[in-house]
Amino acid sequence: MAHTPPLWTPDAERIARARITEFAARAGHASDDYAALWEWSTSAPESFWAAVWDYFDLDAASSGYSEVLPDAQMPGARWFDGAEVNFGEYLLGRGEPGDVAVIATDESGSSTTWTRADLREAAGALAATLAQAGVGRGDVVVGYLPHIAETIVAFAATASLGAIWSCVGQDYVADAAIDRFGQLEPTVLITATGYTFGGKQHDRRADIERLRAGLPTVDLTIVIGRLGFSADGLGTAWAEAVARPAAFEPVRVPFDHPLWVLFSSGTTGIPKGLVHGHGGILVEMLKQLGLHWDLGPGDRLFWYTSPSWMMWNAQIAALAVGASVICYDGSPTFPDAAAMWDLVHEHGATFFGTSPGYLLASQSAGVSPVSGTRTLASLRSMGSTGSPLSPDVHRWQAEQLPDVPLWSLSGGTDVCSAFIAGAPTVPVWPGELSVRCLGADVQAWDPDGDPVPVGAVGELVLAKPLPSMPVKLWNDPDGQRYRDAYFEMYPHAWRQGDWITLTERDTVVIHGRSDSTLNRHGVRMGSADIYAAVDTVDGVAESLVIGAEQPDGSYWMPLFVVLEPGRDLDDDLVATIKTRIRERASARHVPDEVIAVPGIPHTKTGKKLEIPVKRLLQGADIGAVANPASVDDPELLAVYAELARRRDR
Repeated sequence: MAHTPPLWTPDAERIARARITEFAARAGHASDDYAALWEWSTSAPESFWAAVWDYFDLDAASSGYSEVLPDAQMPGARWFDGAEVNFGEYLLGRGEPGDVAVIATDESGSSTTWTRADLREAAGALAATLAQAGVGRGDVVVGYLPHIAETIVAFAATASLGAIWSCVGQDYVADAAIDRFGQLEPTVLITATGYTFGGKQHDRRADIERLRAGLPTVDLTIVIGRLGFSADGLGTAWAEAVARPAAFEPVRVPFDHPLWVLFSSGTTGIPKGLVHGHGGILVEMLKQLGLHWDLGPGDRLFWYTSPSWMMWNAQIAALAVGASVICYDGSPTFPDAAAMWDLVHEHGATFFGTSPGYLLASQSAGVSPVSGTRTLASLRSMGSTGSPLSPDVHRWQAEQLPDVPLWSLSGGTDVCSAFIAGAPTVPVWPGELSVRCLGADVQAWDPDGDPVPVGAVGELVLAKPLPSMPVKLWNDPDGQRYRDAYFEMYPHAWRQGDWITLTERDTVVIHGRSDSTLNRHGVRMGSADIYAAVDTVDGVAESLVIGAEQPDGSYWMPLFVVLEPGRDLDDDLVATIKTRIRERASARHVPDEVIAVPGIPHTKTGKKLEIPVKRLLQGADIGAVANPASVDDPELLAVYAELARRRDR
């Protein structure tokens, strides 16, 4: 590993102008020693987070604080005692009125530009409408909305009142949205009549009616008419809700006052609601986007996402560091796999966030990101998350864009941020995550709670608190569900549920979920290692590997593959797949069978359903392993259930 050359190394100019360099200097630390900076940030969290507060001038948008970390005990750590803030105030308070804040676009290519003044004016008017309807601190406003500028306005207006926001994209059917929103007892629903995906306009008016019927606590429905689908009879028109001018005047609330509720995937039951606080999210997002992503005034962030996924929350936070954002309503591969590269070029994105899946689709389709008039001249950095980034795909990106670092990120909805990511002052290596994030005391532990040696595989834990950890779970009055979810294995350290390796150069390798580990003949391996190998095989579009303990004590390890159009799973392809796994992952983890399937089921945010499929293969019923409303293609579950039945015969 030590001899693997980096894919990208920052030059002296990049290091000198990075915001993390300026931050380190102000804090009295060297700019060329990230390891020492990280060590300080985790060994002296009070000093580090106070430095973040000062660097981003939070005194100008808060009441100040008396103590940074009066109680560091997890769960339940307390941050910035006495501080009163409002995330919405800081979010929309940056920049000049005429600065571009949002570019909203869709598959048609048409776009609308919103300035900082436009956002503040619309948010102020909408907040006044909500307040007139009785919305105040602690009330819940929910959004059933596509990724459009109005979604940002709705969130900012809600947050400004001290009310609590929650949102899902319109790819969720009404029942899936009700599973989430019904727990919250919202008083206001903000929605739109339709969204665009895959060259089609999807009418959501029937789902809105179903939502209104399924959310009896909603007193006010505000509807954005879109795509020619009339909003008549569904509620108050958006234009009416923002028609009356009113100043944007956020109320400051305690540091840990609930800001929003994000939801777990809900594949195995009712989704759990994760409640994050105004202050914790603010300081974490400023650190992540400002220092790790190196965003500031003049930057433009485009992350392909949906309001259902925490990356939407992360993307809009770019407004807080003075950057602008691109909202895109549509499919990433419409009309073809070059679509997102075209968008980056056309709208001048300086940072492009995507997924390993999109990068693999671009590679498989033979897309050259820089081609003809598509220069990507504005692009400085890229990010990837959602699943582990394979070394092969990572190398492809570096070959295509050698001057643009691609930072792989790993974190979660749980903290609405990343634990492990990149930094503009640190090299990038294939298939590795460059750094443990500042302030995130990431360690790899064995089952007894001891650190494993460098190069060994262990459980990803946070040994010290992070400000953006949930302040609570919804409907968890005694905190037991919270403790069970994150602190059951290690009572005073956060267990994320991922297998990781800390390398000798202090990078991190993610091996996949520890609860879906492949344990073959006593040798454990994460599924991500298998996927990284299979991703290099021509003809395979996607794969899913499962290790299933059998009633007779044996262990069955099939590999399911989705083939590219025109390919057959013949003996030669099977042999190639097995050889590639043997050579690039492990000879002990060559699958027992390679099985062609029509598709791989995912959560709505793109994560492969390894555990539900494993349980299906072990004989469980579909209804017991997954909520179909939380699956991107629920019909695929029946494919695996039938495979299990055939195997039992």
